[in-house]
Parts: sequence; structure tokens; C-alpha cells
Amino acid sequence: MKKETKLPLGVEGDRIGKWILIDYGDVVIHVFLEPVREFYDLERLWSDVPRMEIGDGVTEITSLDKGM
Repeated sequence: MKKETKLPLGVEGDRIGKWILIDYGDVVIHVFLEPVREFYDLERLWSDVPRMEIGDGVTEITSLDKGM
């Protein structure tokens, strides 16, 4: 995102190192350590929202899945 000069609207949690949220407006990225992810259980909270799986080696997303 930085290469494309798309800076986040906000970043939270980067000082603690167990969880980070990066807000790009239409896209919000959450990165967790596994125990923290289990505690917050965002999959349950956002269960009605379309999801897109992104593989480990992906460095660029050129299109969204159908319905997103």
C-alpha cells in the first residue's frame, strides 16, 4: 500500500506487538497472534460479511472475489 502512496487512516496496537489494526477506510486489516485472535473471535462478530482468503505468498490483490 505504501508503494502506491495509500497511507492508512489509522493504525492501532503496533506498540504492544500482539495485535495490530490498520484502517484504510474501505478495508480494515487485523493481524493477531493466535491466542489474541481466539480471544476477540472476529470471525463470529463479522459472520455476515463476505470473506476472501488470501494465501501466505500473496503480495498483490488485483481483483475481489465475486460478491465483495
